Amino acid sequence: MNNMKNKILPIAIAVIVGVFVMVGCQTKTRQTSNVPEPNNQLQEDSLLNLVQYQTFQYFWDGAEANSGMACERIHLDGKYPQNDEHIVTLGGSGFGVMALLVGIERGFVSRSEVLARMQQIVDFLGKADRFHGAWPHWLDGQTGKVRPFGKKDNGGDLVETAFMIQGLLTVAEYFEGGNEAEQQLVKDIHQLWEEVEWDWYTKGGEDVLYWHWSPEYEWDMNFPVGGYNECLIMYVLAASSPTHGIKPAVYDKGWAKSGAIANDTVYYGLSTVLNYYEHNNDPIGPLFWAHYSYLGLNPKGLKDKYADYWQLTTNHALIHYKYCVDNPYGYKGYGSDQWGLTSSYSMRGYAGHHPGKSDLGVISPTAALSSFPYTPKESMQFLKYLYTEADSLVGKYGPYDAYSHTDNWYLPRYLAIDQGPIPVMIENYRSGLLWNLFMKNADVQKGLKKLGFTISK
Repeated sequence: MNNMKNKILPIAIAVIVGVFVMVGCQTKTRQTSNVPEPNNQLQEDSLLNLVQYQTFQYFWDGAEANSGMACERIHLDGKYPQNDEHIVTLGGSGFGVMALLVGIERGFVSRSEVLARMQQIVDFLGKADRFHGAWPHWLDGQTGKVRPFGKKDNGGDLVETAFMIQGLLTVAEYFEGGNEAEQQLVKDIHQLWEEVEWDWYTKGGEDVLYWHWSPEYEWDMNFPVGGYNECLIMYVLAASSPTHGIKPAVYDKGWAKSGAIANDTVYYGLSTVLNYYEHNNDPIGPLFWAHYSYLGLNPKGLKDKYADYWQLTTNHALIHYKYCVDNPYGYKGYGSDQWGLTSSYSMRGYAGHHPGKSDLGVISPTAALSSFPYTPKESMQFLKYLYTEADSLVGKYGPYDAYSHTDNWYLPRYLAIDQGPIPVMIENYRSGLLWNLFMKNADVQKGLKKLGFTISK
């Protein structure tokens, strides 16, 4: 990999020259304006503006043309899996609609442009395949029909649906009280929200939520969601639903495992707060667990009988940082300016990276960059490394998905679920925008209270 110390990335200049429009999920170049200029002094605000702009563009000029939704992946090397064209992702699109609001606030696009895109997305979602109100993991962006994520994964995906709803409710709060067209968008979003049958996904009244259901295979995937992972937002929204809400026992017995979720440990001198072992066989999980549910759900001051969620998420990020500084396996590059493990591409394909046995020596930029609210100093160190010493690791839509200095490996490829949290969590760090919007939703407030959460300043 080519390193260029103390030099502004050529990509900053390339961004000014042009950005990229999608045809299906393929790219072509066009001229654009409203691009933040790089700062020769590498001031921190300028770096944050630049990485937010580039990652925002994944969901703006990189969107699938017919639906306006986020492409599952964008590979700048042109090498895609078979039949991959036009696949759009629900969870990544949920992150993406929040990134569109960042685009308005940072002056990348206008409010009216985002309104038009949101109308396109919401119209598409209203006509797309749904299964008891839940969308599948993947849709065909041209037809709105389900694209199987796996043999039996061809129906409703309640987790991906939760990520989409988190984004849509945030958008609705942003446009609440606007002009007639904006108010209609809010109504349309609320209809989609109220149509999700969260309680039906308890499989006939069990005290747990199930991840999947298929009209062909029904409950065969058999994935009850419990024990700490990325899915907290699903339980919060399920409790918050004004039409298909779950009772608190589903949260306490299913998600919290009748209290066993609180069996924490100490790792690198920090409490893990909750029990990560159930899904990991290691004391800490991949960092996307500290991001996906908290794009809208603000962990600051958020507590229930199981956790202080600010301590939980902050310690999670700090443990990753300390682990990479310690570098127990001696991987090349790991240290104070290169850290953060999460599920991403790798030399072995897609893999779930986290401290411990699943560490392959792969750094995933979204891990540290999406942790800005928790570790601002440490995340800034990584951001500066990428944009001053590792120009080959950044492309049109920001940092590439993953890299390994040990294996001298990276590919110019992106995944929506990894790019999306970057501009959103950086904005939460800078202004609290998405947190403030989502947390003021009246249904969400009722749902949190229903589950026994308290919120303090």
